[in-house]
Amino acid sequence: MRLERHDKAEAVARRIVERLDGRIVLGLPLGLGKANHVANALYALAQQDRAIDLHISTALTLEPPSGSSELESRFVDPLRERLFAGVTELAYARDLRSGDLPPNVTVSEFFFLAGRWLSVPAAQQAYVSANYTHAAGYMVARGINVIAQMVAVRVEGAAQEFSLSCNTDITLDLLPMVKAGGNKCLLVGEVNASLPFMTGPAVLPASEFDMLLDGEGRDARLFATPKQPVSDADHAIGLNAAALVPDGGTLQIGIGSIGDAFTAALVLRQANPKLFETGLSRLHGGSLPDGAHVGRFETGLYAASEMFVDGFMELYRAGILKRRASDGALLHGGFFLGTEDFYTFLRELPEEERNLFRMCGISFVNELYGEEKRKRADRVDARFVNSAMMATFMGEVISDGLDDGRIVSGVGGQYNFVAQAFALDGARSVMTLNATRQSKGRAESRILTRYAHTTIPRHLRDIFVTEYGVADLRGRSDRDCITAMVGISDSRFQDELVRAAKEAGKLEKGYEIPEGQRENTPERVAEALKPLKQAGQSAVFPFGSEFTEDERRLLPALALLRDQTATRTGMAAAVLGALMSGSPDAAHLPLIRRMGLEEPKGARQHLYQRLLGWALKQKES
Repeated sequence: MRLERHDKAEAVARRIVERLDGRIVLGLPLGLGKANHVANALYALAQQDRAIDLHISTALTLEPPSGSSELESRFVDPLRERLFAGVTELAYARDLRSGDLPPNVTVSEFFFLAGRWLSVPAAQQAYVSANYTHAAGYMVARGINVIAQMVAVRVEGAAQEFSLSCNTDITLDLLPMVKAGGNKCLLVGEVNASLPFMTGPAVLPASEFDMLLDGEGRDARLFATPKQPVSDADHAIGLNAAALVPDGGTLQIGIGSIGDAFTAALVLRQANPKLFETGLSRLHGGSLPDGAHVGRFETGLYAASEMFVDGFMELYRAGILKRRASDGALLHGGFFLGTEDFYTFLRELPEEERNLFRMCGISFVNELYGEEKRKRADRVDARFVNSAMMATFMGEVISDGLDDGRIVSGVGGQYNFVAQAFALDGARSVMTLNATRQSKGRAESRILTRYAHTTIPRHLRDIFVTEYGVADLRGRSDRDCITAMVGISDSRFQDELVRAAKEAGKLEKGYEIPEGQRENTPERVAEALKPLKQAGQSAVFPFGSEFTEDERRLLPALALLRDQTATRTGMAAAVLGALMSGSPDAAHLPLIRRMGLEEPKGARQHLYQRLLGWALKQKES
């Protein structure tokens, strides 16, 4: 059947309903690549006609940010208007969150936007726990009969070509599966003019598609993720992790502030190895850790990473990402999501450089089997760097869920890369995490004695990195693992961890924490980073930010208020401090104005103004 071309999403949706007799199992790529206009049109038809049965199978449904309080909303709403105006939001996500999905529509995801669906029972109940590489098989078993994906388009001679661009990950694995099974599955493309045209395996001829939406949605703004602030602890983690990466090796990086800090540390190591060495040695009491890699990248790195994060753009610009795989690529990735600067970089790459970045099926990136000889030859000295929410002192990793069963994000590909780290010669899995977190106004250790949920079991324990150092657990006894993890824990919680280990018989009664590990404090980390900050390194936003200067100044004050007011006692102390501190300083008036509180109305807004002024004084004093 010839490709059907439409310029209206409703026309595409009606044809899908007709061709599939109203029984639709819709597969949407995770993250950026969803055909949002097609999905919204199908959802609207299902709302109108309860005879249509619509199941949506996807992951990482993107939503613009929203404030959880009036004060946060005053910060977020203008930001949302500036950064997300023109982004097409998904109607099913709004109704799923509010509990208004019609009974003939179901939505299941195998990976959530971190923390955004914790309090939505319908989403929690429909969650599918899956390794990334298993997701395509689960969709086929569910009976997927539509794949709707945003695509980029270009004309080569008389023919049009389409690129799966940001999401080759599951689609390239799904297509041969459904063909082999003889299943009827429509491939529907939604053209977006801003989507970078990625070459190589991402390119499909027009003949692969059943329907194409080219009109409505063509000029829709791409969803871009604002950079998050990078803390001192993040920067220390980045330095520690960057010293684990050998020249000539292979790299995988995750998204987030620690990923940005890690990238910044690698760039510093390349640009100024002496300053990198200074920062690292100061973190470790004046000497370098054994085996630390501190020199420039002469051979350079190759990347095999499920997520093509914008950090790889920075590594490429810095001359670090330059070792080519056997097919000539510098990077093989499964999906990408990032900043508008990142999308512009990809769109504007010359053709010969564009071919260096190859988007592939997730089975290629996340697994070794299938072209195993080639992959082993390419993925030498691999460092698979991922983040954890928590870890136990015996090396269990908690990355996706809580002990009551609720899912924060998902397993994704984390297990796949841990498995590769043990299967490849010279490879290591590196789990990064902050040693503490703030909860209800107080610090809590992220390194625990035990936890009721596990993402990666302790028999796959490898390297852990916090701001206080590196714990190499591979092949070590439980006793030695515990002492190593205590050594990179915050000193406020070390005694509790040691006591629990002794009570369990996992640590000898006479064990004492070495004196050099007794100073694991945020203050020591801040002191260690001073020379880097004086040199313009270890910045809060090492690669720039979409936030204005005023917004950057507001962020730490708002974070302080969120933590301080999480408990009644903290709230009372904050209110008292605000009332005693008087009117806001003149230097803070532009920030007060940004929050819409320059002329407060009523007692509540007057209190908000005072609280904000107090928090700004606290953070900038």
